[in-house]
Amino acid sequence: MKDSDLICSAKGCRATAVWGLRWNNPKIHTPERRKVWLACDEHRDGLSSFLDRRGFLKDAVPVGELAPTDG
Repeated sequence: MKDSDLICSAKGCRATAVWGLRWNNPKIHTPERRKVWLACDEHRDGLSSFLDRRGFLKDAVPVGELAPTDG
């Protein structure tokens, strides 16, 4: 996958994502499961805050560090 295929998950944003926000909803996911939202620099804080307020955010890593098992 090319970097240009990695689009920010923020509503309406079409910027290239540079961050992977790994999260987990403990009500529906097993503890080891990681879902991923992608974020550009502009939307990283907002998306991270949204997930963190719900207790879902596990970590934020550069997209190059995402594992094939993430998502």
